[in-house]
Amino acid sequence: MKRTFAVAAIAALMLSACSGLRDALSAHTDWVARAGSTELTVTQLANLLGKSRAPIRKDIAKSIANVWVDYQLLGVAAAHNDSLADPKAIDEAMWPAIANLKARKWYDIVSKTWGTEDTTAAQRQWASGEIMAADHILLLTQGKTDAQKADIKKQIDALRARVTPANFADVAKKNSQDKVSAERGGSLGIFPKGAMVPEFEKAVQALKPGEISPVVTTTYGYHIIRRPTYDQVKGQLLSASKGRSVAVAESTYLAKLEANGKIEVKKGAIATVKALANDPDAYRHDNTVLATSVAGKFTTARLVGWLETLPPNARVLDQIKQMPDTLVTQLIRRFANNELVLRQADSAKVQIDSAELAQLHASFVGAVGNAWAQLAVAPASLRDSAKTDGDREKLAARRINEYFTRMLSEQAPFVPVPTPLSNILRTKYKYSFNDAGFDRAVEEASKIRNSADSARTSRQPATAVPLGNPPPPVTPSSTPPSVKK
Repeated sequence: MKRTFAVAAIAALMLSACSGLRDALSAHTDWVARAGSTELTVTQLANLLGKSRAPIRKDIAKSIANVWVDYQLLGVAAAHNDSLADPKAIDEAMWPAIANLKARKWYDIVSKTWGTEDTTAAQRQWASGEIMAADHILLLTQGKTDAQKADIKKQIDALRARVTPANFADVAKKNSQDKVSAERGGSLGIFPKGAMVPEFEKAVQALKPGEISPVVTTTYGYHIIRRPTYDQVKGQLLSASKGRSVAVAESTYLAKLEANGKIEVKKGAIATVKALANDPDAYRHDNTVLATSVAGKFTTARLVGWLETLPPNARVLDQIKQMPDTLVTQLIRRFANNELVLRQADSAKVQIDSAELAQLHASFVGAVGNAWAQLAVAPASLRDSAKTDGDREKLAARRINEYFTRMLSEQAPFVPVPTPLSNILRTKYKYSFNDAGFDRAVEEASKIRNSADSARTSRQPATAVPLGNPPPPVTPSSTPPSVKK
């Protein structure tokens, strides 16, 4: 009897332990991300992904969660009235942009004597339209409602009514939402044929040098375009005419720099870079040495920073995942070379002037304010509705979750969070991801998507169009079928 009781007790204990383990494992996988005191659950992410039009993949789920974390941390900062405007923190977060600017300034110095100008080629390319130039004033309409677009159209029409060749640059500086060109009076510089969207290029081609266009609509928004005269862009055209002679001089300079720099790629660097491409955030502070040179150690963290200076549409991380080892090695050497250029710039005492630095700081602070406003979590608005920091955090989290849901449903525009801002947020405030949770979220999202697809199919009425007999099965053929474009 005692033995039977003992066995039963052991069995009960084992069942209890299994249940506890199962509960613990389940609890470990019921969330995917945490930011501050807020949690993104598996169910929430599965619903967001399953009901959206995004592909249901783990990397997509992680991208969505990363955006959610950035938004929520913005909310935490706003709740605590943290302006995120500390100059030292901004400089540390923006070191890649600052380093890139310094390296470019040095490059401009050393490249002044490269190549030979070809006046004939410059005039020919300009006259034929092979190379064009344009200044523009842009009011953005992406992500706007029809009513908002109508208001923006009135604004651009009013600007067009008063803009002239004499005041174009001033009007562009004060009104254009293309901030980069606005600082240059709306100038986009010179560009080859085919570089711009078709509507924009056709509008430029229709203008005589010196003329201003009517309002032009593109996928970006409403533009007012001015076509510069040859004399106004002559310097740029002559610089571009140097062509191959500049390319040869540049190649020679970089090859000599690399040879003298003694770049040595370390064993295991390729595998590290491949892993970095899958999760750059995890390697942002990784000091694994990828290469050495006379400039010192080139670490994984430095590579992550340099990669952030590349435009997002370059999709360099996706490219790295597919690169053969030889190209990964070349990529490491290329960015290690950047460190050598930066070393030369430092040796030459090249500095970022105070105006340039102030502009970088202003763009950072502006990005914070814009994100807060769009997400409806500006500190003032939170203070008006909640008394304590904790209450403000909860309010901000709720507003962001509501916005995030609408954004994933394509009912609200995407709010960009620049990488330096994301870096500061993630340094100052706590966040985490749960890899196991992503697997469950993708699995549940697939079920939601399949269920929605099945329901949609079942509701479709039978077609009234006679379809006839089904086509015969396709058989392999050595002759490809003709394709009509």
